[in-house]
Amino acid sequence: MAREELARFLRERRAGLRPHDLGLPARVSRTPGLRREEVADVAHMSVDYYTRLEQARGPRPSPRVLDGLVRALRLNQAERSHLFRLAGTPVPPGAQARRRVRPHVVDMLHRMPETAAIVTDAAYGVVAWNPLAERLLGDGLGPDANLARRRFLGGPGVPESSSAEEFGHIAVARLRRAADRYPRDPALAALLRELNGSEEFRQIWETRPVHAPGHRTKTLEHPVGRLRLNCDVLLVPEDDQEVVMITADPGSPSARALAALAKT
Repeated sequence: MAREELARFLRERRAGLRPHDLGLPARVSRTPGLRREEVADVAHMSVDYYTRLEQARGPRPSPRVLDGLVRALRLNQAERSHLFRLAGTPVPPGAQARRRVRPHVVDMLHRMPETAAIVTDAAYGVVAWNPLAERLLGDGLGPDANLARRRFLGGPGVPESSSAEEFGHIAVARLRRAADRYPRDPALAALLRELNGSEEFRQIWETRPVHAPGHRTKTLEHPVGRLRLNCDVLLVPEDDQEVVMITADPGSPSARALAALAKT
């Protein structure tokens, strides 16, 4: 059944493309879509092998073959994941951590005016945030902001937090996972070299900590006062990103302080 579904997906995707989608000259044809030989050429495989895949007769394709099909059929990230699942193959990450944020995720941040929210990539780079997060977390947010770097190497505009020690272990656990998933990511490699200048980072790294995203509370020292905050994480698995939502218990002094910050 899986072979038939994969074959159907390939046929339907090929039929929906035109030669100009692959940068090929236009041609007159009675059959809509690309020819099999055009897909096979761009995917760097034989026409016979590709034909067998479309006819549900081929062997299980390797990740290299599947990524060739991703390239030839112009699949986006979600379609790539779907293709790998149809082939019965675990979806490998890309070569580098994704640092662009999907527009609908950014829109969601701005629909939560009394929730401070940030988006972090696999290496704890802050890739998006809403206005309340900027007012809460200080001037340290910016194009090159990274929570792991600020935690271990310090930085401007970072309010003091009671959960700094716990976050250090959480950050290292996530960075270890990122290093395994993106061994050829130059930006991640540069960050790890930088963090190795911290003895605390090196010590935690050697313990191989394991932490999963979940609900946590922390106390933050802020110019408006001491805030007791809740941190919850929403995963964006297709991009290996996390949306961190920072709130306060309803009716609490911290909630009133957040509401006041949101109006400034």
